Amino acid sequence: MRQRSLLILTTVLTTGALTLTACGSRDDKGGSDSGGGNATVIIGVDAPLTGPNSATGLGLQYGVQIAVDDANEKKTVPGVTFKVQALDDKALPATGQQNASAFVANDDVLGVVGPLNSGVATSMQKTFASADLVEISPANTAPELTQGKNWNSGTKKRDYDTYFRTATTDALQGGFASQYAYQTLKKKNVFVVDDKQTYGAGLAKLFKAGFLKEGGKVAGEDHVNTGDKDFSTLVTKIKSSGADILYYGGQYDESEILTKQLKDAGAKIPLMGGDGMFTPTYIQTAGKASEGDLATSVGTPVDTLPAAKDFIAKYKAKKYPGDYGTYGGYSYDAATAIIKAVGNVVKDGKVPDDARKQIVAEVQKSNFEGIAGPVSFDEYGDTTNKQLTVYQVVNGAWKAVKSGTYDAG
Repeated sequence: MRQRSLLILTTVLTTGALTLTACGSRDDKGGSDSGGGNATVIIGVDAPLTGPNSATGLGLQYGVQIAVDDANEKKTVPGVTFKVQALDDKALPATGQQNASAFVANDDVLGVVGPLNSGVATSMQKTFASADLVEISPANTAPELTQGKNWNSGTKKRDYDTYFRTATTDALQGGFASQYAYQTLKKKNVFVVDDKQTYGAGLAKLFKAGFLKEGGKVAGEDHVNTGDKDFSTLVTKIKSSGADILYYGGQYDESEILTKQLKDAGAKIPLMGGDGMFTPTYIQTAGKASEGDLATSVGTPVDTLPAAKDFIAKYKAKKYPGDYGTYGGYSYDAATAIIKAVGNVVKDGKVPDDARKQIVAEVQKSNFEGIAGPVSFDEYGDTTNKQLTVYQVVNGAWKAVKSGTYDAG
């Protein structure tokens, strides 16, 4: 194979960021050469690989790993070997920013997949943009990441042209969930809780707005802190509010405990949340208390997609840890978009000096059928795949009960 080595290490870091020494060097003609004409291109992965969100974060990492393995096996880009460097952000914005700096410092990193958390993404975007390094998140759903802080008032502005995502936004997910709760479940009074984080608070706000628009009422509102485990005071408020459904904006770490304490206290109402809750871990921790609970997630169930059959088989055969079902397919597709862009920029193992900038432009032009659906991006860097699914816990497992799209207009 005609390749320069762009070294991509598959590394799960449990402490801060790792800075790698770039392998190979740029030649005087604007290319790079490691002596054999081979190139090793690193695709970075940033996600929580340890701690409470690790089940979902590891799904991101290994979704990318399978895409890289497939590209190398098929020699998708002649002259290039792809590898993965995974950094653990622990769901902390400050750590994510450190990781972003580490990726930027390594010349061999030509694209990054991640992060999981929208709050972490906010801390990374400027760093990547300053280096023209493309970032594609398979999981971020906060609308302001692509459309600016005033998106909800109708003034949309893309601040960073290096940022893309394969997951649709909370602007659609919140409305999709509220519509299902009111029209299908016939719920009329909701108690809304969030974890005060960018993702959770934003999603809860959008669900509330959609529920009110449908004709429902808000029985009460409250907030929790990430890491909380005692919700007795909150449970009392919810029980006395008269709510017939609880909506939670946040991750599964708190909601899986909250739903158990709520049911144990005798409040037999379902808890509904977003994609941050959609993981088998939620059911495993909450046990029987999770029965009947609901979550929305981006896309259609990956297990039902013929194009994802081979991906799922490989994930299981390798016995990779984590949850592939939530974002694994979108991670594979995000990595594939980067791989295809590299193929249009790196020729015969020669990496031009402005490779990163060229790759950003190529990713913007993406248009292919991924394993989780069509992959292309609009003028804001948002996916054009707007599919969403409502899942419900039935007999101890998540079951898809409705897939479709939502018209936010």
